[in-house]
Amino acid sequence: MRKTQKLRAARPKAKLGLPDLEQAKAAVLASLRSPESQRSYRHAIDEFVFWYCSEPRLSFNKTVVTRYRIYLEGRQLAPGTVNVRLAAVRRLAYEAADTGLLSPELAAGIRRVKGAKKLGIRLGNWLSVNEARSLVQIPDTQTLKGKRDRAMLAVLLGCGLRRSELTDLTFDHLQQREEHWAIVDLVGKGGHIRTIPVPGWVKQTIDDWLRAARVTQGRIFRRVSRTGMVWGTEMTVKVVWHVVKQYAAQLGISRLAPHDLRRSCARLCHSAGGELEQIQFLLGHVSVQTTEKYLGCKQRFREAVNDVIGIEPSP
Repeated sequence: MRKTQKLRAARPKAKLGLPDLEQAKAAVLASLRSPESQRSYRHAIDEFVFWYCSEPRLSFNKTVVTRYRIYLEGRQLAPGTVNVRLAAVRRLAYEAADTGLLSPELAAGIRRVKGAKKLGIRLGNWLSVNEARSLVQIPDTQTLKGKRDRAMLAVLLGCGLRRSELTDLTFDHLQQREEHWAIVDLVGKGGHIRTIPVPGWVKQTIDDWLRAARVTQGRIFRRVSRTGMVWGTEMTVKVVWHVVKQYAAQLGISRLAPHDLRRSCARLCHSAGGELEQIQFLLGHVSVQTTEKYLGCKQRFREAVNDVIGIEPSP
């Protein structure tokens, strides 16, 4: 009798309780290196766990996860958002099976749940040269917050950083390479390390902020209190989001996100004659195809690229 009870206890479950889900969630988050990925997966898993536990006696299987996808689509979420949420649930099932909480067969079925279909290619927002210049100039540099915000916008637009990379910047990152200022050995998405050139005008905005804030070590960007004083030794990515939204609204641009400034940096570099390979290095993309998506280029037929390449017959 005791032997039978032990076998039943060791057998993987079909229905996971909240403690089991929290254990699998901790395993998922521990397997992710990027803080941004951890934040995204934590939110997605918490949302699924809330939905899953609100339904009594649900098994964690392919059918239930398919129902969850239908629930997400019913909320009119974008296909990309739905697929990110499903990716987190698949990862949750994988970790649950790996730790013996869920049977491998059920986990395999969950991983086969199809994502939402994407119609066309999702395009971001790109700023023109005039819009980008105006955005950087909006913050009031007579205030400490204005100096910080201008420096933040300048780094996002001039260096193409992600918002998490911006908040992680330290004094040690700023060094000179070949008589040019650069952000050296920045750890980005997926643990990839890159070095980013810093234009002179961007470095000037950073210096203006640091002098006014009297910051000499540690993180470059800090929170600023309502009284206009530096508060703490770091800053969250939410601050970056609110700063971009605030000045974009003043410029009359809606739906502008921090990542759109990264896209704008790529396109402006390309429009100014920058080589695709150098833009790839700047952004830290593993694949050049990803860089091409950031450029948002359109094929021209009126002045086609292959019209004049030097091998045409003489008129």
